[in-house]
Amino acid sequence: MSDPSTSSAPGAPPVRFGIHGSPHLASAVVRAAGRDGSAVQMVGYDVEDPFRGLRAKELDVMIVKYGLREPDLALSRPVAYDPRAAIVGAHHPLATRASVSVEELADYDAFRCPGAFPAYVWDEVVPPRTPAGRTIRRRYDMGTVQGLMELLAGTDAVHISFQSLDTITPPHIKVVPIADLSPAPVALAWLRELEPGAHVRQFITDAENGSTAR
Repeated sequence: MSDPSTSSAPGAPPVRFGIHGSPHLASAVVRAAGRDGSAVQMVGYDVEDPFRGLRAKELDVMIVKYGLREPDLALSRPVAYDPRAAIVGAHHPLATRASVSVEELADYDAFRCPGAFPAYVWDEVVPPRTPAGRTIRRRYDMGTVQGLMELLAGTDAVHISFQSLDTITPPHIKVVPIADLSPAPVALAWLRELEPGAHVRQFITDAENGSTAR
């Protein structure tokens, strides 16, 4: 792991780092890159238009999951993995389980691909069908995290998502591991046409080298 005192050039601006969901996953990537909080400015991005900040050049790099096929975006090697989990209300029939199967989740309504989010990535997040061929009913619209939590609290919906959300869910929402979906690879993306500054390139390299995903 890089030494935080030497990993950024003196006087370099903070890396503008786009994140969504739990900041703890992004913080782990930052630590693995040998950075402290002063070297990185975390900026939340909207899942309905996830790449707007990069394309508007308001971000230097962003955290993404699964492989992107966006021609204008470049992608790092995996820098982490995020185990899969079902997010449900505490009243839900599956809420007290130690783990669940994706086959069981097909009994409940899930969430549609939001806005301009790539449908091919959403198919990895919320598979249209289970391995046994059961259809996963993607019925509900995705919105804000707060809106998601409120909907889960009031229905039997399931959000097929990631274990990292257990750091931001309120007590009335439960995060249940999914035993038969593989963890999601986590990578860094940046605008291909815009050559990253030296401090951003070094951050990407250090995140790859410090990763536990190798």
